[in-house]
Amino acid sequence: MKNIVLIGMPGAGKSTIGVLLAKSMLMDFVDTDLLIQKKHSSSLCDIINSKGIDEFLRIENDVICLWDFTNCVVATGGSAVYGEQAMEKLAANGVVVYLKLTPVEIEKRINNIHTRGIAMKEGTTIAELYSQRAPLYEKYADKILDCASLTPEQCVDAIIQMI
Repeated sequence: MKNIVLIGMPGAGKSTIGVLLAKSMLMDFVDTDLLIQKKHSSSLCDIINSKGIDEFLRIENDVICLWDFTNCVVATGGSAVYGEQAMEKLAANGVVVYLKLTPVEIEKRINNIHTRGIAMKEGTTIAELYSQRAPLYEKYADKILDCASLTPEQCVDAIIQMI
């Protein structure tokens, strides 16, 4: 069975939906943000603050490229789409599903933007980050799911039907 790879903005529900989807599909669940934190024994926020965004993105790309994903639901970090090699690897053995939300919906969901560990330059708004990333999410997505009016369980059902 191919992997199911979830991409999208922070707050889109990749981890929440990913766990539920993995249970439904009898697959393993992997959160790439947790892999990064484990490998570096540090929070994403601390890695970004100490090493900078560019180095964090390199680390994220490398961790994804080095990990062996087999029969997994993979919840990527929102910035994973900046890593072309990582996305090519994920797409080669998986169906990539973009969990789409508008910037307004994302802002409603994220209340810890400064401590969450989001790879964004200081002073950047969610709307600006969305405009930078949305074309990449669409580029790499095999399937797009508009999650705006759906519960996590409804998203899981929709993904199962899509694939």
